[in-house]
Amino acid sequence: MSYLRYVKLIGTMHVSPKSREEVMRTILEERPHAVAVELDRTRFLAMESNREMTLEDALRFGRRGLINYALAKVEEKLGEEFGMKPGEEMKAAISAAQALGVPLFLIDEDINVILSKIAASPAREKLLMALEGLAVFLPIKSGGEMPDPMSEYRTMMMEFSRRYPYLYRVLVEERNEVMARNLISIVENLKARGVKRPKVIAVVGLGHKPGIEHLLDRAKERRPVSPYWFSG
Repeated sequence: MSYLRYVKLIGTMHVSPKSREEVMRTILEERPHAVAVELDRTRFLAMESNREMTLEDALRFGRRGLINYALAKVEEKLGEEFGMKPGEEMKAAISAAQALGVPLFLIDEDINVILSKIAASPAREKLLMALEGLAVFLPIKSGGEMPDPMSEYRTMMMEFSRRYPYLYRVLVEERNEVMARNLISIVENLKARGVKRPKVIAVVGLGHKPGIEHLLDRAKERRPVSPYWFSG
């Protein structure tokens, strides 16, 4: 059985306004039994409180805090360039789930585990990431209309996997596995509650969509395992 019968993935670009609109429209039109988002508990609570990590906060958490702070600033800069704060598409999914009164599931790997893996990356990849990350903070010169980042994602992901093989593994492939497992658990738990043909919509980053779909398509039926979740 393919779990793609039950799960529809929306691949989003975290800094694209089109993603936010697609997420809200699709969920309200499809009216699923559950909504899943690429967040963990820590990031969900931070998003709900609208609290942003300061440099002072990052310093208290040491190396992992500084890595998290730098990544957040990179996304913030991109959001300014494309007219959208990072996470707006996730907020749209949360609002849509609440509007429909369906459960909201948090399916991503724990951010502390992710940061630990990033901190353990090879020195070459750390240095390269630091150097390339600095360019994000420089003004972007534009002679015309900015390209839609969603149309460029395949090239971006291929280049990222080539330049950062370790980081690609931990940031993309391993998280795909975690999210696919959680989605399978959601489907099985809905079936155990008596939903004969569960419909789940999952909102994930565009780079995760093909990998998760591949895993869901190849997966065999498993016994239900409860993921942590928030009721809408």
